[in-house]
Amino acid sequence: MGLLSTLFTLPLAPVRGVIWLGEVIQDQVEQRLHDPATIRRELEAIDEAAAAGHLSEQERKQAQQEVLDRMIQPRSGMKPTGRKE
Repeated sequence: MGLLSTLFTLPLAPVRGVIWLGEVIQDQVEQRLHDPATIRRELEAIDEAAAAGHLSEQERKQAQQEVLDRMIQPRSGMKPTGRKE
């Protein structure tokens, strides 16, 4: 029975591969977005831009709030797939 199911589902293998690759890429992006070092660098860049006069006080506060909102936001909006990792 395993051989027959493998033969019938073989055409779907590329689709499964693309889905898996998309999940891996999404995980990597989320890790980078929520990395404390990345968040700290972004906040420092905002402060430097404000000190150089490139941002107003209101723009600085708004940019900082966006970074902090991203930090506290849940990592993924997707439902669990039920797979063990």
